Amino acid sequence: MPRLRLGPSLWLDRRTQAPSFPSLHHDVRVEVAIVGGGLTGAAIAWRFAKAGIRVALIERARVGRGSTAASTALLMQEPDVDLRELARRYGKARARRVWQLSRTATRDFVRTIDQLGIECDLAERDSLYYALTPKAIEPLRIEHRLRRRAGFSGRWLSAAQLSDASGFEGAGAIRTHGNAQIDPYKACLGFTRAAVERGAQVFERTAVLAGRSRLRTGNWGLGGRESVVLRTPHGSVTADRVIVATGYATERFKPLAGRFRMLHTYVVGTRRLSRAERRRLGLGAVMLWETGRPYHYARWTPDNRLLLGGGDRTRVRGRSRARAFRDGTQRVTEYFVGLYPALAQIAFEYAWEGLFAMTPDGLPYIGAHRRYPRHLFALGYGGNGMTFGFLASRLLLDWYRGKRSADHDL
Repeated sequence: MPRLRLGPSLWLDRRTQAPSFPSLHHDVRVEVAIVGGGLTGAAIAWRFAKAGIRVALIERARVGRGSTAASTALLMQEPDVDLRELARRYGKARARRVWQLSRTATRDFVRTIDQLGIECDLAERDSLYYALTPKAIEPLRIEHRLRRRAGFSGRWLSAAQLSDASGFEGAGAIRTHGNAQIDPYKACLGFTRAAVERGAQVFERTAVLAGRSRLRTGNWGLGGRESVVLRTPHGSVTADRVIVATGYATERFKPLAGRFRMLHTYVVGTRRLSRAERRRLGLGAVMLWETGRPYHYARWTPDNRLLLGGGDRTRVRGRSRARAFRDGTQRVTEYFVGLYPALAQIAFEYAWEGLFAMTPDGLPYIGAHRRYPRHLFALGYGGNGMTFGFLASRLLLDWYRGKRSADHDL
């Protein structure tokens, strides 16, 4: 099998004329500044602008071309962390609420894309959460029972039913209805446009060099209100609040940075397959993810390519990164060829890596931090970046408005 070279993701390689947003070359005053122009930042900008809040979205590079464009964009109701694992850590009530929030966010995300008319190849898909071995099947049965008792739908598939749905031999699976898949780059641009239409300002190729708090005096020098000034190469943004939606905490926020583990994930994509080739593989119009950790995952694209991912490992820098990429993509390819031997005869045209952050418990960090009173954060989504990012947009708007609830403490 030939070695795969690191290249652009499928979403960037086939993009049409991408919109361009200006760099910041003047001073701006807004109520909320959002740092990070991925899908999370775009969704936050849209939701805040829709609420009538003056917003500026700042992106260091180009909107949507970071971790968002590296995603395979499986919109999953289920968090990466099993319900039974969350219940063991935090109790059944809290675990159930986390799952409810994730499920609701997925449905709201899909509905909002439809309402805004965002063209991003949205397609609702069932997912198969599968166990390959007899050893892995009993924990999956326990997980299925817990989900049913907590009110979460999901149909149990026997080994034979899994084979019919997936085309490979395994021990069993949970089939979940109501998940979805998208083109993440198109979705990000769609939410960004929707934010601009509602008054948001967007600046790309604009790096935040430094930030400082400032007390603004009121009329006649009486009273005052604290704000944050973000300095960029050619201008500044002054805001009442800053939302950091960069996916992970930088060294600028050291007390937070230590909470996250940075991981690379690897994705390969086939050439377009004919209908006959799809039939021979036997994989229906479903999304796959496995019970093993780190897990592998797969989905179809609208033009009949198969995207395969996994091989997660701790972030690699420097000269070792190229070797890690070769090893990672090779492991992913070999894993899926083991499930689908016919893939050995099919050319792969895409290979890329993504970078994401994980917290110790697998749940995102959404909210405030005592060291940064004028900041809010949306970080560390794990493999559920799309779902948790959209959830963050709602929770942070409530937080900004002073509408605290128990959900903010989860």
